[in-house]
Amino acid sequence: MPCERKPMRYGHSEGHTEVCFDDTGKFIVTCGHDGDVRIWENLDDDDPRFITVGEKAYSLALKNGKLVTANSSNAVQIHTFPDGEPDGILTRFTTNATHVTFNTSGSKVAAGSSDFLVKVVEVSDSSQQKTLRGHEAPVLSVTFDPKGDFLASASCDGSVVVWNIEEQAQVISWPVLQKTNDVSNAKSLCRLAWQPRTAKFLAVPVETKVHLYERESWNHVTTLSDDLLNQPINVAAWSPCGNFLAAASVGGFIIVWDIESKLCVERQKHEKGFTVCGLAWHPSGSQIAYTDTEGCLGLLEGFRASVPTTNTPKVPAGKPERGYEDLFDDEDDDQVMDEGCSDANSPAKKAASGVQADEEDDDDFVIPATGRVKNRGAILDDENSLDSGSLKFGRPKFGDDNDDDADSAVMTAGPLPATLRPVYEGPQPTPPQKAFQPGSTPVHLTHRFMMWNSVGTVRGYNDEQDNAIDVEFHDTAVHHAMHLTNSLGHTMTDVSQEAVLLACASTNELASKIHCLHFSSWDTNKEWMVDLPQGEDARALCLGQGWAAVATSTLIVRLFTIGGVQREIFSLPGAVVCMAGHGEQLLIVYHRGTGFDGEQALGVQLLQFGRKRRQIINGEPLPISQKSYLCWLGFTAEGTPCYVDSEGVVRMLNRSLGFTWTPVCNTRDTCKSKSDHYWVVGVHENPQQLRCIPCKGSRYPPTLPRPAVAILPFKLPLCQTTTEKGQMEEQFWRSVLFHNHYSFLSSSGYEVDEVGQSQSQKEQQELLMKMFALSCKLEREFRCVELAELMTQNVVTLAIRYASKSRRMALAQRLSEIALEKASQIQEEEQEDVTEYSDIRQTSSGRSSYDQTDVREKHHRRQTLEDERSQELEEEEGEREIESEDGVEAPKRLNPFAKVPGSSLEQATPLCE
Repeated sequence: MPCERKPMRYGHSEGHTEVCFDDTGKFIVTCGHDGDVRIWENLDDDDPRFITVGEKAYSLALKNGKLVTANSSNAVQIHTFPDGEPDGILTRFTTNATHVTFNTSGSKVAAGSSDFLVKVVEVSDSSQQKTLRGHEAPVLSVTFDPKGDFLASASCDGSVVVWNIEEQAQVISWPVLQKTNDVSNAKSLCRLAWQPRTAKFLAVPVETKVHLYERESWNHVTTLSDDLLNQPINVAAWSPCGNFLAAASVGGFIIVWDIESKLCVERQKHEKGFTVCGLAWHPSGSQIAYTDTEGCLGLLEGFRASVPTTNTPKVPAGKPERGYEDLFDDEDDDQVMDEGCSDANSPAKKAASGVQADEEDDDDFVIPATGRVKNRGAILDDENSLDSGSLKFGRPKFGDDNDDDADSAVMTAGPLPATLRPVYEGPQPTPPQKAFQPGSTPVHLTHRFMMWNSVGTVRGYNDEQDNAIDVEFHDTAVHHAMHLTNSLGHTMTDVSQEAVLLACASTNELASKIHCLHFSSWDTNKEWMVDLPQGEDARALCLGQGWAAVATSTLIVRLFTIGGVQREIFSLPGAVVCMAGHGEQLLIVYHRGTGFDGEQALGVQLLQFGRKRRQIINGEPLPISQKSYLCWLGFTAEGTPCYVDSEGVVRMLNRSLGFTWTPVCNTRDTCKSKSDHYWVVGVHENPQQLRCIPCKGSRYPPTLPRPAVAILPFKLPLCQTTTEKGQMEEQFWRSVLFHNHYSFLSSSGYEVDEVGQSQSQKEQQELLMKMFALSCKLEREFRCVELAELMTQNVVTLAIRYASKSRRMALAQRLSEIALEKASQIQEEEQEDVTEYSDIRQTSSGRSSYDQTDVREKHHRRQTLEDERSQELEEEEGEREIESEDGVEAPKRLNPFAKVPGSSLEQATPLCE
């Protein structure tokens, strides 16, 4: 197998390096001690792209457009490839991770670390983790069984362990390595390698040899060695076809063995004799990339099939010759790596000449779990078909010519077998988002926030020393801090000014439990507990004013009083995602169906438990950004529902526009880096504040030290907000939206701050007059009339004066008609109010009523406030006229009114608690 060794290239600073190819073989990807990941188009690439992942990068893995790295921040990070955009943190360790690897499908990542742990993490949902405990020293390397059942790991404690991933238990352990106390002191990195596709053998570098262990039996089958290897082997790597095994040593030797013959077919020496610490095969099997401890990258090219003909297995007698339709299994096992095969030796020519093959490979033609036929390009004889030099060959036969374990297929043009059907290539279903508790960090974290809201924080600790919960209140007047022993394993909680509500999942012995600490109770019994029925688990919970709600795995929502009395129960149309409560309102988000192409199909329900119980929103679709998921759900401090998706878009319910959802902020606009995020903990409408915790390089904050809360501004995504017109429009409609809560609270029977409500109306009318003046200047009279429709009667009168002074008589005439209409509307409303409330008396339920005197006083107060506002605006206009007559330059008509003190949102008076 003669090959060519290319001159090495400098890539990283001195230290440990690793290398891999992308799935297509187009890029070579390396990482090193300088903390960079470099993407090379080829060895001659003089300007490779790079991604900085940390101070140091210890390991990398690449699959399905996802790049995973282990860096000096004790975290396993994920980036998109080849863009290099940060995509979050998969998992964390207490020390640095030493090795990472993907499974065959790319759905899971395994990582070993210096804290003796091995973790297996789902790429699509990092909360799904399995921790393998048992090593007594730092982990050197990890590798997945291609069939997905097992994982092998090597450690500085001298052992190589095979784990059952599902059971998280050791299957077997071989004490074959020399013991050390740290990875830096180990003589070899012992990079394990599992034979691809067949998963028949596990290759373990042991000193100067490679041991092969057989799957299932776990017997030591054979040992691969070479006379030139006089120093420990650092890393082993299988060829994509599984027929060849390459190994690199501390002394700089690279050896390639043919597994069937156990013969060395290639020997290469590092040009300077440095230690080779990274090794990777090209997907086609034609190249081997390697890196050394000096940060350099090298390449071996031109591997060819060169197995002696004496090793060609004989054709078993008595087997009939197979036609073209039968040639969908492997050819003779002397066919090895394929690139560069001549026409005479090509698989298609051998098939045409009548070469016989085994007939026991029918199982190899089962369509894979991905739903796509293997070597589909080789089946169809068109311009996209693969030539014979790019076909992959079968698995090796080790020791027995009759044991045909071939897994790949050599295919020729011809009719498709009946077992092959057209493959569906349409939109793929999106995995449904799992239920979560808003304001909490993932459950798998050892130290996590179980809740952070406007009342307080709940922190959970689950390590070897302690399993406890700490509850702290922002206002210590509500209640003092509490420390709870988490003996039941509570995983979700909510906290209000009345109680702390907790829930735990069921086990084989115990049912799922709801535990409430009612600290505001005036009696001596401050807590109660309820067991859910068998087979029913709590998925989400929340607290309101005097009530608690729990959504379960059986699509049921259970209501309780704050004292523990069971109330109504009702069913949801789909699995719950999260819930939130505020006062008398309950907000529920659930799956209303299956999403496709990364979209989540979510529905929302809003219920109100007031004197008149009703459902405000009944199963409407919840709008979120494309290919995003829900991150936070809750209410503003004033009681308006809002939520945040993974793209950072904050949306709030607009009650005045048919209960639609309006985007009011995008937290991504203020992030300095694409890997930074804001974790929302609270929303206020007056003053307008979005309370968030900045998270650098992560979506979640650490529990210690206590993170600081930042305040972000709101901004409606209106068009052309860089212009003066767009800015005033955005300010006006944001003011209207954020002051809708006054009418909601008033209609719900709450007392409202009339001064704050009046101030907000004054602010809106000022903005309307400014936009009116700007439209007049731009000679947009029709637009002026549209703005006047939004004004009150007194402000319309002021607009008429402004139009008259601007000598726009046609506009002033139209505004006069609008003023008359508004005056008549006010009279009609007053008459309706008098008629409606004149006959209302005190009801049996104790609800207070209004008489004619109350109505008249109410309208009198409102008219007085409007007159005062109009008078203030007129006085300011009069002052401008006097200044102009005295020779002082009058202000621009664009802004005829000075800003009224106290009108800004920052000075607005908060409404009721």
